[in-house]
This record gives sequence, C-alpha cells and structure tokens, in this order.
Amino acid sequence: MAEGSDVVRGERFSGGPARGFLSSMAADERIFRADLAVDRAHVVMLAEQGIVDEESAGSILDGLAAVEEAGYDHLSGEDIHAAIESAVIDRVGPDGGRMHTARSRNDEVATCLRYRFREDLLDTIDATLALRSALLESAREHTETLMPGYTHRQPAQPTTVGHFLASYEQAFARDTERLVAAYDRTNRSPLGAAAFAGTPFEVDRERTADLLGFDGLVENSMDAVSTRDFLVEGASALASLSVSLSGLATDLVEFASDGYLDVHDDYASTSSIMPQKKNPDSLELVRACSGDANAGLNGLLTTLKGLPRAYNRDLQTATPHAWDSVDAVVPATEVAAGAVATARWEREALADAASAGFSTATGVADLLAMAGLPFRTAHEILALAAKDIEDGAAVEYGTVAAAAEAVLDDSLDSYVEREAVERALDPEASVASRDSFGGPAPASVEAALDRREAGVDEDEDALADRRAQLDGAAEALEREVARRG
Repeated sequence: MAEGSDVVRGERFSGGPARGFLSSMAADERIFRADLAVDRAHVVMLAEQGIVDEESAGSILDGLAAVEEAGYDHLSGEDIHAAIESAVIDRVGPDGGRMHTARSRNDEVATCLRYRFREDLLDTIDATLALRSALLESAREHTETLMPGYTHRQPAQPTTVGHFLASYEQAFARDTERLVAAYDRTNRSPLGAAAFAGTPFEVDRERTADLLGFDGLVENSMDAVSTRDFLVEGASALASLSVSLSGLATDLVEFASDGYLDVHDDYASTSSIMPQKKNPDSLELVRACSGDANAGLNGLLTTLKGLPRAYNRDLQTATPHAWDSVDAVVPATEVAAGAVATARWEREALADAASAGFSTATGVADLLAMAGLPFRTAHEILALAAKDIEDGAAVEYGTVAAAAEAVLDDSLDSYVEREAVERALDPEASVASRDSFGGPAPASVEAALDRREAGVDEDEDALADRRAQLDGAAEALEREVARRG
C-alpha cells in the first residue's frame, strides 16, 4: 500500500468529487486521543485472547505511540479512524492491519464518541458544581439582605437575596443530577459489536470495557453501533442547564439595571461611544448560550429522526451538534460562577425596594386569615386598601383599617391588634414570619444552605469517584501497553 493511501477505501473508492464531502477529519480532532485509547485497548485484548500474536501487538502499539507523538496534524484520510490505521500500517507494515481484526469503524467510532463525551459531561458537572458553590457562598452572606420578590416582573412579596440565590442553586442541582445520569448512560462500551452483527472471533468485550473505564456494555450489537441516544440525553441535560443559566443571567442583568447589583468590572464592559456606560454584557452572552444549546439538541434530534437501524452515515453529522452544545454551555457556566462570586449587592437600595408595590399585602392577608377571617375576605380587604395607595407611598395602618371597616362593617382591631398589623406591613418582619420549610426567613434559609452545601459535597464526591475510575482504567491500560512495548 502506498504511503498515505486510505487503508479502508484503497484504490476503488479513494477519488471522486464526494471524497471531501464524506470526510469527517475536520471534526475528528476532538476524538484523536480517544481513538488512540480505543485502539490500544482493542489490541491488548486481541493479544490476550490469542487473536493477534504478541509480537504483532507490540509493533502495532509502537506504531500507535509514533502516531500520537507525531500528532493529529500529521494525519490525513477520510476520518480519524482510517487515518490512524493507515499511519500505523505505514510505520510497521502489513501487520499493522491486524489492529482492525474483530471490529468495524461502526463500533470503533461509537466507542470513541462515548469515551470523549463522558469527559465533556464531567467537565460540565465540574463547572456546574463551581457555580452552585458560588451561589451558596453568596447566599450565606445575604440571608438577611432584603430584596423585592417578583411575579410577572412586578413587585410581589419581600424576600432575601439569600433565598433568591438558593433558589437558583437548587435548579442547578437538578441540572447536575441530569448530567450525572447522562454520564452514567454514556459510560457503556459498544466495542466488540463490529459492524452491527457481532464477530466470530472470541473477543472479550468486558475486558476492553474495563481497560477503557466503562461501567459495562451496550449489550445488543446492533443497538451498540446504532444508538446515539446518549448524545441526545447529554445534549438535553446541557440544554436544560443553559435554560437555568439564561434565567439567572436575566435576573442579574435586570437587577444591575435597577441599581440593586453591581457586576464586577471583570464581567462587564463599557460602550464604544458612551464612556459612562457599564454593561453586564458577559451575562448577556451567558443568556445567549441557551440558543446554541437548544439548537444543538434540535439539530441532533432532527438528524436522528427516522434513521433505519444499524449504521447510517447521517450519524457522522449528528455528533458535532453535541460538541457545539458543550462548547457553548461550559464557558457560560464558568462565567456565571465568576459573576455571581464577584457581584456586589446594594443592600440599601434593595431594602428600600422591598416594600414597593405594597409587597407586604399578602402577609397582612395571612395575618387576618390566622385571626379567623376567610382568606378571600382578607384578600378583598387588602385589594381595597391597595387601590387607595398612591404610587410610591408608604402603606399605613390606617389605610388597611379603613378598607377593613368598609368590607366588614366592623373595626379591624376587633380581629387583630394594631401592632400585629404594623409588623406584618414591615418587610423585614414579613420575611421573618415566613419560616415554613423552604421559605425566606433567615433561619429557614440558613438551614436550607446547610443541606444544599452537603448536597454539593456529595456531588463533588460522586464526580471525584468517576474521575478516579477513569484515571485508574487509563493507568491499567498504560501498564498493559508498556508490557508489550
């Protein structure tokens, strides 16, 4: 075979106008090291099973080492898999072709994709854990920092910055769960499935799975080469994470605009023409990552829709959608963590705004309901009181008392003491009273933060365990390769 020729296509299919169209080399750099690992594990297994003699196996492994040292840029071919095999044959001669015994590019590429994508998922989990830690640390500093809570972007009820930040940490905790689940289903080996119908050789699929750090096998050989649902699940988890990021970014941008939050200069910029401007534009790009991630998921699903079973070349175009999602979401997560960790909350402005829009009305209605009035009657009283309040005016006891007398034809103090109503009208007291499980009362938030921090610790341990498993497998494979070097 001539040097640099395609080991798969040979002379028959090596030319023509479709060769460039068929090539995936431009996108395959991402799985270069994955393919080398898969090749090595397969060759080690072939030698252990007596399918390839030890001398040939050693030569092939030496050839793979030379390919790795030369680097991706020295390869050429239709795809990374054929390019590496061709390069090994160029170096060690025809025996290099034994490396492809008992496998197909179909199971090879599926294994490489899982090998690399699981690393991307772990990196995403790592970034998400850092964001959750930043949210919890900032929340701990602000369990008593009053702020307005909103529904429909209108002032609704007072809450605290700590409660607000903890709400996002909980959302990102669910995103972490989805990412971990996606990792665990990704971390299954299809190697040994061959083209789709298995192989007559006495291969040990469990051995290659162990050497590559997989938790087990994709058992059915046709499913093993066909399925890309692991990419769908991972891309879906990434899209969900991006939506959580988009919501956080929007809130922080709005709060910065309202004067409630100062974004650190490292995460802001100025205008090219208006020197007084400070724009939280890194957060705007965090928000935009959702478009990229959701486009990646949609592209992936659309590519996979309606494919017949076993291998189809359409699958070559599916994978980049998942890579694009990773490349959009991981940096956005890291930037969001930095912005949260360095932002300064304007306590006085937040406290002043916490009572805006008669935000304590629900608290007073709750007080009246506790005193025995039907809640709907209490709601009617406070709705009437709200009508009589001018924009920006402080809510006085007398306003509520007048509304109560109009609705009840009775005095308000027949039901509740004036002091109790005045406490309920105060944002700080209102927040403190909401001490139900998960509520914004400082003591409730403090207890919640203890639980949430324990959850982050557990997830960090789970991440460390999975990385340790992969590191252990890599070391075991390296030892087996060294024995034959």
